[in-house]
Amino acid sequence: MEPLLKVDDLHKAYGALKILNGVSVNVKRGEKVSIIGPSGSGKTTFLRCINFLEKPTSGHIFVEGKLIGEKTVSGKFVHVSDTELAKDRQEIGFVFQRFNLFPHLSVLGNVTIAQTKVLGLSQRDAEARGRQMLEKVGLGHKVDEYPERLSGGQQQRVAIARVLAMQPKLILFDEATSALDPELIGEVLRVMRQLAEEGRTMVIVTHEIQFAAEISDRIIFMDHGAVVEEGSPAKVLKDPQHPRTREFLKRIEQR
Repeated sequence: MEPLLKVDDLHKAYGALKILNGVSVNVKRGEKVSIIGPSGSGKTTFLRCINFLEKPTSGHIFVEGKLIGEKTVSGKFVHVSDTELAKDRQEIGFVFQRFNLFPHLSVLGNVTIAQTKVLGLSQRDAEARGRQMLEKVGLGHKVDEYPERLSGGQQQRVAIARVLAMQPKLILFDEATSALDPELIGEVLRVMRQLAEEGRTMVIVTHEIQFAAEISDRIIFMDHGAVVEEGSPAKVLKDPQHPRTREFLKRIEQR
């Protein structure tokens, strides 16, 4: 079966500074893949390259066999227009570390704006879907509030509802709990766990090792812009083969 996501030999550099060094990853439909590793290992850049928030220096991204952010012209790969790129991104939801909500829009406004502007839904249909997704994340009673009146955990759940309303095939989570106070982390993890149980295809960059162990089909350990080790949670977390993986996990345990 063709993978839902195929990342082929991805490189990213800023001048002489290499961030990603030939990352290749396949993700099957419905698979939950967590990416762990030290800060600066390229995890966030990897996610941002998947939907072309960062343009890869080289390498290619495919969703259901379709090139993302590029097309072939006379046998050569060229970047697509911003309009075409926006269409490609509809397939890929992105939950950011710091929520990225519009402060001047209500909770419902934040969840509906992309539906009307990108998907072309009517305001009525967008609001109906938006309310449904906010109920799903436990915030149906907050539709008229503004982001500044919400806790960090609530803001992140609004951001997840916004992604769900776009009905993407793949959801990317970039350290979705790292900007939250410790007592608020659980409410976001509960929503993510629910999505995993529904069979969503998810790629999750996280420092929440126990959470990754519980919900992931596969764990990838990255360091210095490369995949060092990957496998089942039991294999990578309990019986790591690479010395660098063992060192990282030992430091995590000592915290």
